[in-house]
Amino acid sequence: MTMIEMAVVDELLRFISEGSILGLPSSVVMIIPFILGLIVGFLVKRVLKIAVVVGLIIAAVAYLGLFNLSLEGLKDIVTQYGPQAAHYAVILLGMLPLSLGFIIGLIIGFLFG
Repeated sequence: MTMIEMAVVDELLRFISEGSILGLPSSVVMIIPFILGLIVGFLVKRVLKIAVVVGLIIAAVAYLGLFNLSLEGLKDIVTQYGPQAAHYAVILLGMLPLSLGFIIGLIIGFLFG
């Protein structure tokens, strides 16, 4: 490492250990998104498990003819709510790169949740 790189790393480490953001220590501000990511990852994994079970039940009921699953109704739902879902997905994807701790926590929470 050059002297400039070492100075930048030293300044960054000093800011993390001694600095503050909105009156909170920077380490606390960095840990909060990580913890939220752990919680969200854990919840996403649980919800996906439930969604798979519900999807299998709906598929079995539709196969037996007890529930009519029409593609026209599904197309109407996608047409009605698709743009809203895409809008919220774009907002979410725009915010996620700003919080690397959240992404790391989300992955860990999903894998080990």
